[in-house]
Amino acid sequence: METTHRVVTGDARDLAALDDDSVELVVTSPPYPMVEMWDDLFADAAPAVRNALDDGDGERAYEAMHGVLDAVWDEVARVLVPGGIACVDVGDATRTLDDAFRVYRNHARVADALCERGLDPLPEVLWRKPTNSAAKFMGSGTLPPNAYVTLEHEHVLVFRNGAERRSFPPNDPDRYASAYFWEERNRWFSDVWTDVRGERQGLPAARGARERSAAYPFEIPHRLVNMFSVRGDTVLDPFWGTGTTTLAALAGGRSSVGYELDAGLVEAFADRVTDVEAFTDRVARERLARHREFVAESDGEFGYDATHYDVPVKTKRERDIRLYRVSDVEREDWGYRARHAPVDAER
Repeated sequence: METTHRVVTGDARDLAALDDDSVELVVTSPPYPMVEMWDDLFADAAPAVRNALDDGDGERAYEAMHGVLDAVWDEVARVLVPGGIACVDVGDATRTLDDAFRVYRNHARVADALCERGLDPLPEVLWRKPTNSAAKFMGSGTLPPNAYVTLEHEHVLVFRNGAERRSFPPNDPDRYASAYFWEERNRWFSDVWTDVRGERQGLPAARGARERSAAYPFEIPHRLVNMFSVRGDTVLDPFWGTGTTTLAALAGGRSSVGYELDAGLVEAFADRVTDVEAFTDRVARERLARHREFVAESDGEFGYDATHYDVPVKTKRERDIRLYRVSDVEREDWGYRARHAPVDAER
């Protein structure tokens, strides 16, 4: 099996490399409006942002920043196939301007924008971020009434392009090979993720790249790619950063397209991908190992045997699960070409 991974150095407000209805899944985490580290990026894209910040007008700056993102959502709606899924990881922001502290509800604003473009909202996920701070309170601390709740979670918004679900031929081999284990389904499709702690961030980023991109944990796009696409689909990340979504696509046997403004981040990915063969092998084998642990600890019955692995499974639809690793990857002018090999039960 072969997949392609195109990386474009450019502005996602114009996804010129993509035709209409050409990607099955979008997985992305945009820069969050009203988070100070992104002020310059938004101001470069829309001078009205800088003017509003200089005036201390938070609401005007917030809307101007989201206006930049709105142009990207226009393109996402254009390129997503009917029934395709868009997953957007976004956090709210707190900020003080002109001595006034408030929260800026980015997740609600992005959700409204996607709805306005004809995408239908599906149940979303909250994931709790780890924090190393011993003093987590804001405001007046231990004195009422002027303390504030800390923001320790982000939202994964999930939208479908239109009311119709994607259709597949009966017993489609790509769809059945892309099934997930029973216990993965129960964990991944919970609306609160408290177990995403970032312990497996993916391949190391280049020096300084994670600080510049605020990359999210590999586990998030890894889950979303497996939850909402099938083998051979194309996954788009219009805010590519350090390429975490592309790593998830590589591990899942999907193709990908990424757009990134920072040419340095695009170039740095070449160093990350050198270890992708071992990394994707490890990701697949960890899934098998966790399933074996589930089987060993379960008191329930398993009605079927997996076709490709020496493990029982709960449901008929799990039988043909097939996990893959990258066996070879080549750099091209436009990105990367990867070949995938099945992961056997044992080496």
